[in-house]
Amino acid sequence: MQRISLVREGATNMADAVESVYREKDEFCQEAKRSKPADRDGPESESENILAGFKTPNVLSDSAREKIIFIHGKIADQDAVVILEKTPIREDTLPELFSCSSLRLETRNDIYGSYRLQAPPHLNEIKTTVIYPATEKHVKKYQRQENFLVEETGEDYESITLPYIQQQSLSLQWVYNILDKKAEADRVVYEDPDPKLGFVLLPDLKWNQKQVDDLYLIAVAHQRDVRSLRDLTSEHLPLLQNIFQKGKEAILQRYNLPSSKLRVYLHYQPSYYHLHVHFTKLGYEAPGCGVERAHLLSDVIQNLQANPQFYKTRTMYFPLRADDGLLDRFREAGRM
Repeated sequence: MQRISLVREGATNMADAVESVYREKDEFCQEAKRSKPADRDGPESESENILAGFKTPNVLSDSAREKIIFIHGKIADQDAVVILEKTPIREDTLPELFSCSSLRLETRNDIYGSYRLQAPPHLNEIKTTVIYPATEKHVKKYQRQENFLVEETGEDYESITLPYIQQQSLSLQWVYNILDKKAEADRVVYEDPDPKLGFVLLPDLKWNQKQVDDLYLIAVAHQRDVRSLRDLTSEHLPLLQNIFQKGKEAILQRYNLPSSKLRVYLHYQPSYYHLHVHFTKLGYEAPGCGVERAHLLSDVIQNLQANPQFYKTRTMYFPLRADDGLLDRFREAGRM
């Protein structure tokens, strides 16, 4: 995979489609961001424009509301996926934006005027991800598709989901590189090094860190034997409480954002199977923060306090794409 820069399937409505695309995109974004290109000796030149040779573009999915588009094409006769996303407007750039941009009137009616504003190039960037060479799996991941809500009992997890997860054997080496300080050490916001209760807190790759309105951080647990919500029992309460408390304190200290303005949650299903917790600013509609996938950490803690085996036995609901192999397993088992 070749990296240019990083941003962060479809469903019957576009909001679900974009959320699902972001979810499935996470694992590939992590790889695109963190992997060194295999065919290069050094870092990519900043002036290189690999997209100059991008041919036969085909839109896989897009969203006017999210201002993001996913495109399939070819670079040097090899498949590539390009993701383009408009960057947020930052408050600290407003004076320059107003004074240095050109403005063209389109229409005026009484007190209402509509204009086209052409901002200076450095204030009009498009966040771009290039996955190249891309496999057929990448292309399918970003295509607009139907989503289906799966009902998973505790027995379903043991007999259907867990064997499927184990069979996939998706690499978590990039996670271990972070925990072992072999990669991204300069991005760490906070770390508790305790092997049982500790975690690393760092910005999610979807956040450009230029404004707190879309703040998004991930707390990655040092424990390596907890895959997801399904593995949690009351034994893990000290770990969860530690992440919850110290994560909020670190964000307050670094970003001056109190806990009352944070959404702290876990995903089920997660995009990768190593325990991690999401910290986002309340009000920011982060991909995957909907009720069918996000579980507030405060609720998780209370549920485990009331029932130590809560997530071992509870029936869970989560969305899967039409082409997801796990969905096929549920159908084969007569659960769909």
